[in-house]
Amino acid sequence: MIEQEDLAGSFTLPVNSMTLNRMGYGAMQLAGPGVWGPPKDVTTAIAVLREAVESGVNHIDTSDYYGPHVTNQIIKKALHPYSDDLVIVTKLGARRGSDKSWIPARSRQDLIDGIHDNLSNLGLDTLEIVNLRVGGMLEPSEGSIEEPLSVLAELKRQGLIRHIGLSNITPKQLSEAQTITEIVCVQNYYNVARRTDDAFIDDLAAQGIAYVPFFPLGGFTPLQSSALDASAASLEATPMQVALAWLLQRSRNILLIPGTSSITHLRENLKAATLHIPVEVLADLDAIGRGQGGQMRTVVFVAEGRNAIDAVGEINGVHAINADQQNMFDRAGGGGSVAILSESQRGCECEGDGQKADTKSAGEVHDVPPRWDRR
Repeated sequence: MIEQEDLAGSFTLPVNSMTLNRMGYGAMQLAGPGVWGPPKDVTTAIAVLREAVESGVNHIDTSDYYGPHVTNQIIKKALHPYSDDLVIVTKLGARRGSDKSWIPARSRQDLIDGIHDNLSNLGLDTLEIVNLRVGGMLEPSEGSIEEPLSVLAELKRQGLIRHIGLSNITPKQLSEAQTITEIVCVQNYYNVARRTDDAFIDDLAAQGIAYVPFFPLGGFTPLQSSALDASAASLEATPMQVALAWLLQRSRNILLIPGTSSITHLRENLKAATLHIPVEVLADLDAIGRGQGGQMRTVVFVAEGRNAIDAVGEINGVHAINADQQNMFDRAGGGGSVAILSESQRGCECEGDGQKADTKSAGEVHDVPPRWDRR
């Protein structure tokens, strides 16, 4: 049973005693499919935002390259003028191409333009927290971040930014960043199956720096997903609720930003703050990520009705499932290389998120990101 005890609480950043409720909201899903263009139902998107805030969320994660511009404009329409305790956290470091691609954008002019786009579309004079996004799509990559971070530090001195965070970084990059400016939060890919940042989280907690994980259900193998399902069933909760509750109980400096465009899913996500995970179930969940290293998995789709294991086997880290399996994309790892082994699977649409593999022919391998609504 779900115990009605608030395990989320709040976290106070080390600057200006800014207090954030640990259960936040990620706005990426408010844009259309593929995080491009407007949503089908702007009215529902506005309702989701308003209910989130009315339910106690005071920490919204967004970016002007979601849409692009769409999510920030919806946030402004739904919530402006903003309440005094609402903290909108945006990010810079990318832009969208006309072909819907994600393009690194960390030059001085890119960053300056990005700040002003966020200010304009959110209707703000100052951005409370801006995360500098570096690295790849999901993984950090070592290398100096001095040049782009120095631009943000300059904009902070000009009063356009109050606080700076980092996204998709390594501990070494954090150390470099702290010689340039104060860092209040780190946003990386982490969940119960992907534990590569365990020591990093503990170090950040000791420094009073918030850690904001994204993709709480990304990177699971079918076996790991089954273990999560079993734990969820024992608690009479959904797998997402358990994944979120585990993160809340993992460390007090973890803040969550689950995203959805559905009021029903929003309510389910918020209930994770009341889910108490007993010690024995925590042990089962901890075992999910033990020794996994958090690597991306390969998803192999085969024609409906065929036995997936017979079709391609389960070798070299390739986990095969039937294309008609419920929630197939999540359960196979939430992203990675998709090999279409049947001509009938060309352009196969991933359950629930509107993204398509968009392959030309059977046998082609195509990389796709994790489900956006799991952020």
